Amino acid sequence: MNQRRHELAEAASRLYPAATRVGTTGLLCREEWIPDRPLELDEVELSWTGHPPPPAVDGSEPASAHVRPERADGERYRTYADALAALDPPALFENRPSYRLLAAHLADGVGCLDLTRGRYFDGVNIGEALAHELAAWRADPRPGVPQSLPLRNLVGDPCDLSRRSAMPAITTLTLRRAASGDAWFLLHRRDPAKVTHAGGLYQVIPVGIFQPADDNPASEQNDLSLWRSMVREFSEELLATSEDYRHLGSPLDYGRWPFYRELSAARETGKLRVSCLGVGVDPLTLAVDVLTVAVFDSEFFDATFDGLVGANAEGHIIASQGAAGTPGVPFTSEVVDRFGGGAEPMQAAGAAVLQLAWRHRASLLG
Repeated sequence: MNQRRHELAEAASRLYPAATRVGTTGLLCREEWIPDRPLELDEVELSWTGHPPPPAVDGSEPASAHVRPERADGERYRTYADALAALDPPALFENRPSYRLLAAHLADGVGCLDLTRGRYFDGVNIGEALAHELAAWRADPRPGVPQSLPLRNLVGDPCDLSRRSAMPAITTLTLRRAASGDAWFLLHRRDPAKVTHAGGLYQVIPVGIFQPADDNPASEQNDLSLWRSMVREFSEELLATSEDYRHLGSPLDYGRWPFYRELSAARETGKLRVSCLGVGVDPLTLAVDVLTVAVFDSEFFDATFDGLVGANAEGHIIASQGAAGTPGVPFTSEVVDRFGGGAEPMQAAGAAVLQLAWRHRASLLG
């Protein structure tokens, strides 16, 4: 599965011929999930539902039995995450509190994400099980897709978020904009030995599951912010800092964190602009991504990320292809077509955010 994720994602995309897609990528969506223009991050409202109905499918049903191996006592593991934890755990594999996406509306200049509480493994139990199921089917195909893919058939419409627990990730394209108007972006190659999702694929960076900073129940509302989650990911993935924020209190006191204050001040002065470009669903795992772009003035980026790392806990950063030591990959039509158009094994969400950013480049870089 990890060796052939790109090929499997393309095969999964073909299972949904009638679905709406983001540009020419495989990322699935609904029309109301993709705004006509980039939405400033503050234009996206986060609403909270305290007691939502349970998802129709949680991954413990008989339809998933064929991807849940037997334990030593002859019983099958109850969930895919249970089996993964026991038999082949990635380096990063914790059932942390996460935000579950119930609905999204980003069209007509109005942005709203309806969220509730969940757990990371709720997404693994569906998403990685679906990928496993498709990999096994492709290795030994049997006639009749619904019969051969019972779990995927049970889940049904990939864009119906009531059918499963959808734990969204925030996928951010980081653009470094020079005074000339030229721009570069950072790429990440995800290491399958370190991550559960999308190992072996290229991806933009940073990307992280939308979740509180810790297990403190009070952090649930404190961290219900796309921006706060993004700042933590910028620190962790670009500077390889720790995910342990106990030195800043619990719930995390963002006002005490110099890095957070610095990035927030840059938004106020226009040195950093952060926008939301949409929401989409990966066809292989049905993982949901909130697509965002962060445009940094080059001088501010270079000063802030002077310690930019070449590798982090999830893979390797490809950030040295720019001219004269410029960090990043050129944000040009040729490069966007290469990584966003299917020539390289790029995660669907990364390809989609690249295409959308290129579509809106005049407003994003102006």
